[in-house]
Amino acid sequence: MPSTACYTQWRRMALTATCAAALSCLLQSVAAAYPDRPVTLVVPFAPAGPTDIIARVLANVLSKQLGQQFVVENRAGAAGNTAMGQVARATPDGYTLMVTSTAVAVNPALFKKLPYDPFKDFAPISELVNAPNVLVVRADSDIKTIADLVAQAKATGAKFSYSSPGVGTKSHLTGELLKLRAGIDMVHVPYRGAGPAAQAVLEKTVQVGSVALAAAESLIQSGQLRALAVTSEKRWFSLPNVPTMIEAGHKDFVSDTFTAFFAPARVPQDVLTLLAKESRAAFQRPDVRKLSRKAGFEVVAGTPDQLTARIKAEIPAVRELVAKAGIPLR
Repeated sequence: MPSTACYTQWRRMALTATCAAALSCLLQSVAAAYPDRPVTLVVPFAPAGPTDIIARVLANVLSKQLGQQFVVENRAGAAGNTAMGQVARATPDGYTLMVTSTAVAVNPALFKKLPYDPFKDFAPISELVNAPNVLVVRADSDIKTIADLVAQAKATGAKFSYSSPGVGTKSHLTGELLKLRAGIDMVHVPYRGAGPAAQAVLEKTVQVGSVALAAAESLIQSGQLRALAVTSEKRWFSLPNVPTMIEAGHKDFVSDTFTAFFAPARVPQDVLTLLAKESRAAFQRPDVRKLSRKAGFEVVAGTPDQLTARIKAEIPAVRELVAKAGIPLR
């Protein structure tokens, strides 16, 4: 006759198996009817920012394509970590999804502890769009090229400074990468957003700005700022006369910011397949492509596998840069 301890252990195993089977059945039934109620798209940043803009474009199109409301919910704070942790722990039924930025791949290199694991806690759906950073100076600056920037930085040393939208942003990492590649010293002056960082250049608070292109493009087009180079692989569609960092002599210097679509891990595969198909179709539409470009982005509409590969490549690359640049962990 089995002991009480053995019986208790067996009973626990049976209950666990029963619960797992029940959850599996529940998720399968959810997948079959999906979506049959409103879906929340969590954005880990404030309204009106680049990620929010793209999330609302996606929500609008998916609502029409799938016949249910996709509602954007902004949960800003802690560099996006709080909201990303909440999504990681959400019920994996497809009714809580996330649209986030490169922060999902950058933050693991910047924070000692995170409320999520970027590999284990999320199911990649699609990289929707991306955009480069741009290095800018005032239009009346005597710095006209990246070579001029490097020469002046070497001549003035610690007096030379650059602005960015904040510590750990891709724009900040762009500036640090340039310092390492060119062997120069520039004092980093972080701001709360790309707008203030660009304004600091106009006000002569700093000599150079490293900012997301979307935030600076209107100032470039109006002649208030001069773009020295973009950090995309090829020249940007809206600034055809501005060279890339590669053309400026810095091999493989590519640093862009993506906006991507994720679900919590363990969402039923049927749901993930549907969301990948519909989101990619949404961003391949001419009207959505036009809206995205107007906001300063290029459409990617990538596959789940492509987004997975990008995350796997991005995290170690950022960790290496953070270590070399001596950026302290938070």
